[in-house]
Amino acid sequence: MITVITTIANPTKSVRILARKLSEKGSLIIIGDKKGPTSYDIPNAQFYSLEKQLTLDFKLANKLPTGHYSRKNIGYLLAMQQGEDCIYETDDDNKPNEYWKVRNKKTSSLIAENTSWINVYKHFSSENIWPRGFLIDRITDSETIPRHNGKIQEIEAPIQQGLANISPDVDAIWRLTRDREFYYERNESIALQEGSWCPFNTQSTWWWKEAFPLLYLPSYCSFRMTDIWKSFVAQRCLWEMDYKLVFHAPEADQDRNIHDLMKDFEAEVPGYFSNERLTQVLEATKLASGIENTPDNLIRCYEALTREGIFPKEELTLVKAWVNDLNPLLF
Repeated sequence: MITVITTIANPTKSVRILARKLSEKGSLIIIGDKKGPTSYDIPNAQFYSLEKQLTLDFKLANKLPTGHYSRKNIGYLLAMQQGEDCIYETDDDNKPNEYWKVRNKKTSSLIAENTSWINVYKHFSSENIWPRGFLIDRITDSETIPRHNGKIQEIEAPIQQGLANISPDVDAIWRLTRDREFYYERNESIALQEGSWCPFNTQSTWWWKEAFPLLYLPSYCSFRMTDIWKSFVAQRCLWEMDYKLVFHAPEADQDRNIHDLMKDFEAEVPGYFSNERLTQVLEATKLASGIENTPDNLIRCYEALTREGIFPKEELTLVKAWVNDLNPLLF
């Protein structure tokens, strides 16, 4: 397996801890940008400066904007090019905790019975907490608490999200009103089935080859929405692959980089007003069943979101460049 991170900082304590964990199990691809280091002092890391990225034989490399988290897409393509079957993605302020381990696509999990919107964080805590990207008007809705029959099943899941303790991935409203160190309960993993929506992020997420086309991060949206809107598109496409999305108890601690919470709030406003409409558009979009149709389904999702004005047409150009770059690597 290989880990993909994007950064504008020198190696952090969190990255060094992760690198030690990976010393015998995998390596890192570090994607730089126009700000940040020109080299990266981690023994098992492949560092790609912006200049180096622009020399790669990927159409997307020259089309992606600079100064944007979406340059991480280049790291995903590099991992695919190297023949990896599993990609672990995280951020440079997330460090593995004592429960972190290299995961398998086959995993043990409860299955959430309810559909529509599900606040997965409520499965791991009785406190009022919700994921970044969750519907604000449903954060106190008891119908969004995951329900299950208590039976643990063995399933294959090509996308698995691990939660983060200390500074969990929540929105600016939670941080502005109740920010503090937070620790989840260590409950059993839980999977969402077709028809269920819950945002996931790029903090500690495992991807297997079947889902690699869905790694795509959009560029023409705010930095606080890019991984969230990516997650909604990925969930919609998973339904056509007959797979479930799995969430695990915390496997990382976030030593959060400094944020301006009001700027975070401003960057999340498009999601507060568009997340429900975006998922409704995705639900109404006709896709083809089968893993082999995933790249085309990704394009169909962004075509629909472009028609609805959620993304500009420039995003669709990038999606098609992404698919053109990954097709020879996967198929």
